Amino acid sequence: MNWGTFQALLGGVNQYSTAFGRVWLSMVFVFRVLVFVVAAQRVWSDENKDFVCNTIQPGCVNVCYDHIFPISHIRLWALQLIFVTCPSLMVVGHVKYRQKKNMQYTAVHEGNHLYANPGKKRGGLWWTYLVSLVFKAGFDAGFLYILYYLYDGYHMPRLSKCSLKPCPNTVDCFISRPTEKTIFILFMVVSSVICIVLCICEMCYLIGKNVQKRIIRKELEKRRRLAEWHKDTSLVGPSLKSKATVSVWEDPTNTASIQNLATRET
Repeated sequence: MNWGTFQALLGGVNQYSTAFGRVWLSMVFVFRVLVFVVAAQRVWSDENKDFVCNTIQPGCVNVCYDHIFPISHIRLWALQLIFVTCPSLMVVGHVKYRQKKNMQYTAVHEGNHLYANPGKKRGGLWWTYLVSLVFKAGFDAGFLYILYYLYDGYHMPRLSKCSLKPCPNTVDCFISRPTEKTIFILFMVVSSVICIVLCICEMCYLIGKNVQKRIIRKELEKRRRLAEWHKDTSLVGPSLKSKATVSVWEDPTNTASIQNLATRET
């Protein structure tokens, strides 16, 4: 696998990611891909060659090796890295689709833009980014569970017992460099857990920021309506004052007519 090409492809995600996303991508390539390529593959290079069982029965060693290592750690981690990094391509693909759609809209509408910034996380792109985070955290957690389930934990035992056919009886099998392998397993597990935490933090950040924008937008809308109401009230005020002035102007006439009527009666 050409990890350099894969890194260059995912490097474009940085310009669309938040600070948590950039830290996550650096964590993946520095502490997982680099360690995987440089060190982990060499540590597991003698996995099959130096696997020894105290028997000379033909086929017993192969059966015991398949039982103890149902899937190689190296291949499992390679699958994990592929599955974990692929959801980021969803974001890149969505942005490319927006850019293409924006170019088509600009060509038809003479310079007008459909998206002011195709890479801004709004609308559908916001949901795509959030779903990609869910997938990344879910894949990491799923592979951690698979590793724990297949090997009964994250510790590489020094001695394993096997009694499968064609072994004549229960035989003892020994794994080469179990302590070193355990250290690398724990390192990869801790790195995966940190990546999961970063994805969860980024999800909380995106959701919190979106909720904050909605609250601010509602507050601004409320202020706008209140300003319009005050404006309408200020326009209605002079008419009410003119009506009050007319009623006060008619009062002297009414008072004079009442006085004339009283004079006639007397």
